[in-house]
Amino acid sequence: MSPDRELAYLRLRAELTTVLEDVTDPEKVLQVAVRRLRQFFGAERAAVAVECPGPEPVTLAWAQPAEFVPDLGVFVDTLAGRPPGVGPNPLLIPIQRRGRIGAALALWREGASFDRDDMLQAAPLGKLVSQRVQVVDRDRISEMRARIDRQLMEQLRPKDLFYEVLGALQKLTRYDHSAALLVPTPTPNVFELVAEKITWRKGKSRRVGLTRVADDALQRLMELGEVAVFVRDGDQWRRAGDGEAEELADFLDYNRASPGKGEELERVILCAPLANRNEVVGVLKVAACWPGLLGAFEVDLVRRFLPKVAVAIRRMDRDVTLETGLLEAEKQRAMANLARGVAHDVNNAVGAVLPLVQQLAQEARAGTLDPATAAEDLAHIEASLDVCQRIFGGMLSFAKGSARAVGEGDLRRAVDRTLAILGDGMRSQGVEVSVVMPRGLPQVRGGQGDLEQLVLNLATNARDAMTEGGELTVEAAVRDGDVVLAVRDTGTGIDSELLAQIQEPFFSTKRHGYGLGLSICRSIVWNMDGEMLIDTHPGVGTTVTVRMPIVPAETELSA
Repeated sequence: MSPDRELAYLRLRAELTTVLEDVTDPEKVLQVAVRRLRQFFGAERAAVAVECPGPEPVTLAWAQPAEFVPDLGVFVDTLAGRPPGVGPNPLLIPIQRRGRIGAALALWREGASFDRDDMLQAAPLGKLVSQRVQVVDRDRISEMRARIDRQLMEQLRPKDLFYEVLGALQKLTRYDHSAALLVPTPTPNVFELVAEKITWRKGKSRRVGLTRVADDALQRLMELGEVAVFVRDGDQWRRAGDGEAEELADFLDYNRASPGKGEELERVILCAPLANRNEVVGVLKVAACWPGLLGAFEVDLVRRFLPKVAVAIRRMDRDVTLETGLLEAEKQRAMANLARGVAHDVNNAVGAVLPLVQQLAQEARAGTLDPATAAEDLAHIEASLDVCQRIFGGMLSFAKGSARAVGEGDLRRAVDRTLAILGDGMRSQGVEVSVVMPRGLPQVRGGQGDLEQLVLNLATNARDAMTEGGELTVEAAVRDGDVVLAVRDTGTGIDSELLAQIQEPFFSTKRHGYGLGLSICRSIVWNMDGEMLIDTHPGVGTTVTVRMPIVPAETELSA
């Protein structure tokens, strides 16, 4: 190598090091590097290809000139880790990423070949670029972890934290199928899918709420807390490395029987149990469609994020305990308010019954009882008693409802029970009640008690906004795979400046309100993985729309 060539080479290394220090995107690192190398080696054409596990193992990432379309076959050996030979064209430079060769740079000369000196100079340059790519990847991991730490400090609700972690893992590991989190339920050996992110779907997974049964042997295996990768081998799963069949992968392969529309089966699963003092607090799963996407780098990466997931799970347990106490307190207060509210209706009904009964008894003793008049009086008595029975029956059902029951809820039943309690009082207040709800609505996520609490709170708020009468409309329908409930009133509405506060605990627009009603509604809807929207106009009325996920076809599967 001539002194001039060696000096130019050293200058290139120094310049490349300086320039790449300011580049914070791995793809940009490769683009900057290939431009500089193309110029130094006198190449007319250049390209960058990346490994891509799947039917096409190599993908073109970038070419120069832009219209240049290289033969991707020349990259296969390099990306597979086989040393490139010395030939006329192209000059191939492997780039290490994620613990393996993840990309390759290729340079082409017209009318001249590359020699061994070119190869000797290219290899250190490839290592320099690889080191910068790995530094950028490491910085991105640190940035993601710091972002989640900030969200933990900001008291982001647990389920949002779960999805932040799953999203971060997608950006860092490139999983092309899904990632999910399962946590144990109060029922022994039963785990619930509380969060799942699917790469091809923008919204949340429809499988959230699925339960899986883990026997004692599987629980003991999880308690070891060992992060492992499993590869599908026909109908069985084999642990990568030792080839042993593992039940843990079968436990996590819950979509094998009925994959989602357009969804591939998992062909590789990374499993990360979270164990604390011989107790399993959750299981993190990352799945890919093609072997090769998940390996030692991804295992180490997931280990770094497990403490964040554990914190979010502990916060979820704490929040559930707090919300349970708050919901029970609100339920007791609601029952007291209901008792006061329906006392007038019950008193009117009983007041109408007593004179008729006394009159009938007097006429019977005097022998002057007229059958036609008696039948008419008994019809009035029956109607009044029916009002009492409906009110007390609804209150009893509401009181017996489980505050934090999980599983399925029947919206129609919740509406019927609520109107059984409130309906007569509303009509006597001058409120017309209209229900537009088809029979046979699908079951929704969440317990029946929670659902009835939700409907009761919304209906009570609507009633209280119409002190001089009005119209209450309750509508429900299936839209886009969810049950959508709309509770609409023609009451006073809410000022726009108060709208952001009305769902917060202890804020109320009512003179003697406690400010827990809508806060409880929001909590219930969150736990259903639903959504609640409020549209209100002062002097016109308010519409509260609640989107509730439908219970999946199979809500319980054994491992």
